[in-house]
Amino acid sequence: MPIKPVFSAFAAALALSVAPMALARPAEPVQAADKPASDAPRLVVAIAVDQFSADLFAQYRQHFTGGLARLMQGAVFSSAYQSHAATETCPGHSTLLTGVHPARSGIIANAWYDVTLNREEKRVYCAEDETDPNSSSKYPVVSASHLRVPTLGDRMKKAWPTSRNVAVSGKDRAVVMMGGHKIDQAYWWLEQGFTSFNGVALAPDAMTVNQQVLTTITAGAPPMNGPSWCLSRDRAVQVGTTPVGTGRFALKADQPKSFKYSPRLDGATLDLALRLIDTMKLGKQSTPDLLSVSLSATDYVGHAFGNEGMEMCIQMAELDRSLGNFFDKLDAQGLDYVVMLTADHGGIDVPERLDQQAMPDGARADAALTDLELGQAIATELKLTQFIRQDPAQSRNPGEAQLIYSESPSGDYYVTRDLPPETRAEVIDRLVSKLKAHPQVQAVYRKDELARIPMPSGSPQDWTLEQRARASFDPERTGDVYTILHRAIVSIPVPDPYYVTTHGSPWDYDRRVPLMFWRKGMPGLEQPAPVDTVDIAPTLVAVLGLNVPAGSFDGRCLDIDGSERDTCAPRP
Repeated sequence: MPIKPVFSAFAAALALSVAPMALARPAEPVQAADKPASDAPRLVVAIAVDQFSADLFAQYRQHFTGGLARLMQGAVFSSAYQSHAATETCPGHSTLLTGVHPARSGIIANAWYDVTLNREEKRVYCAEDETDPNSSSKYPVVSASHLRVPTLGDRMKKAWPTSRNVAVSGKDRAVVMMGGHKIDQAYWWLEQGFTSFNGVALAPDAMTVNQQVLTTITAGAPPMNGPSWCLSRDRAVQVGTTPVGTGRFALKADQPKSFKYSPRLDGATLDLALRLIDTMKLGKQSTPDLLSVSLSATDYVGHAFGNEGMEMCIQMAELDRSLGNFFDKLDAQGLDYVVMLTADHGGIDVPERLDQQAMPDGARADAALTDLELGQAIATELKLTQFIRQDPAQSRNPGEAQLIYSESPSGDYYVTRDLPPETRAEVIDRLVSKLKAHPQVQAVYRKDELARIPMPSGSPQDWTLEQRARASFDPERTGDVYTILHRAIVSIPVPDPYYVTTHGSPWDYDRRVPLMFWRKGMPGLEQPAPVDTVDIAPTLVAVLGLNVPAGSFDGRCLDIDGSERDTCAPRP
């Protein structure tokens, strides 16, 4: 039966552990191995830092002295690519431990629209089971049912049933896309604490962390002053009604939401991960375990304040410090573990600050490119009276028919099916014409055009825009029209508090991320040549000695050993 989310993070929990969960779509068959490689680590720690671009890594790496500095002593790939066009959290996380592009996994975006869906809301969240009547895209019945392929954790549990697959994050979609279909324990942030799937009681570890968080929120906390090297970024910039650039994350009891938009969220996430390692004795059995940790604070800070102010500088310093503490505690337990760290996507700064840097073309998307504005214009031109909004001043009018659906001015546009075929075709023609004529639009593709493009291969650095869009294409979920805005056009027409800039474009500031592997005793290496995040899963499969059928991955194994021995060569 579908698995539903727990809506109270502080729900009573009596169970001491969480049973493995079989989500709606079974994992594909995996060729079982008798045992792991003789030198396989006992614990794989897969870390995603949400919105940690290669640009941020390059900008701050000279200052790292903690966990990120440790990882820099291992295998460093400074130009890894989320090679697809829709660089969002859900598709980005889906590439990391599946080894396939969104076109194959089915995770094309954080959300898409199903205009045939038998509910008033046509928006579908990437990690929901929309067939459950209790689910909505805002309050989802959390599920991996949309993920069409297995994750590394799914493959490990299939080959070695005693392996544990654990996932922790600030976001449910990160947990689901890294953990997959069979997760032993799963936790994500909701409101003011961590929660899990409906019907699964919170383990004592999660309840302890939640109580600590509640105590912190209730008491408040002073500003984080950050290191001295952050002071050069301490400069206010006005973004709409919100000044950004000088924040230091003071926590006030009457503003509990601000906990999530601060480094404190990563601290709580890593605290919970450490407790689960200890309680579940991860990494202390004969078969390897997998711990997936997605740290969400960098993304929340980026969205709320941009990535060039005091706020992001403090976040980078705290991320490095928290990871250092995390690894030190793993060392203290004597664990043999391998770490992989990367990001689901990058990001761009607020347009209001870009014009003071090397990107003077930065701007906000024109509101005329939103689905409601385009729908209103086309419905008026074609005299489709049922779709002409009676009160255009309102963002959406309840019960009012909608002609065009889209998440933002960048990406997929969907046209309603409540039209005769010839009229619907005319709407699509008008939509394409209007988008192509707009000065902020770089490229426009019809659905059938994307379907005819071969899946790209080779270095993702060299992919064309249409190839990047093809890697995000799914025949069932992609819109009727796909749009790419010009470089440095931020797809938020009007900023809101806590949402002043975003990501999601096919440009390299959103696609290019760092990728690092570390294990005790691993010789260091740095590879500047481009690699792909779909290379991570086949690399970890090789490290573990896990047998996987040929053709399971879009990526390739990376040689991360740094010695004469080939990481990717078969081992006993």
